[in-house]
Amino acid sequence: MRAVLAALVLLAAAAAPAGAAERGEALFAGGCFWCMETAFEGVPGIRAATSGYCGGTKSHPTYEEVGSGLTGHAETVQVIFDPAKISYARLLDLYWHNIDPFSTEGQFCDRGHQYRSVIFVHDDAQRRLAEQTRSQIETRFKRKVVTEITAYKEFWPAENYHQDFYKKDPERYHSYREGCGRDRRLDEIWGKDARTAAPVAAATPAR
Repeated sequence: MRAVLAALVLLAAAAAPAGAAERGEALFAGGCFWCMETAFEGVPGIRAATSGYCGGTKSHPTYEEVGSGLTGHAETVQVIFDPAKISYARLLDLYWHNIDPFSTEGQFCDRGHQYRSVIFVHDDAQRRLAEQTRSQIETRFKRKVVTEITAYKEFWPAENYHQDFYKKDPERYHSYREGCGRDRRLDEIWGKDARTAAPVAAATPAR
């Protein structure tokens, strides 16, 4: 019997897809998900970045429902990554450098509970790293960071027309991003490290 079980284990291992690797998941809310999605797209080790909704009470919410601010969801990006190629800590660095961690109830020109900044954590390890980096930012800037760190809730992918919006309608995307002042504010806060995965503990004066 033991020999049979051992043979089955070997067969299962042989049947595993070639190159199959561990799958990591991170969820970040940082205002408009069109912009947050582009922060993670194309980064080595990231397999997918999907716009959606997290942190609310309603199942299968629509964009209009979330936009009302009544469902409790935040516009969120789900990041699927290969932990052997990119760490969760590095994803956090990339996240922080793409948001304004001092802005309450919104990001840049987008105001409302649905645009708040949140890190949704899956486990204690993710929570520890998220809290550590948040503390580092507060020490660095001598200001309170308002970004929430909370337990994961069901993630609901957004409607298809929101996915890869920067590719589908680049003119509208860039016009919105510039008009919202996102990059201008990121440059004010983070300087040359804006939109990068530089360590958040590095010293730079706040403006």
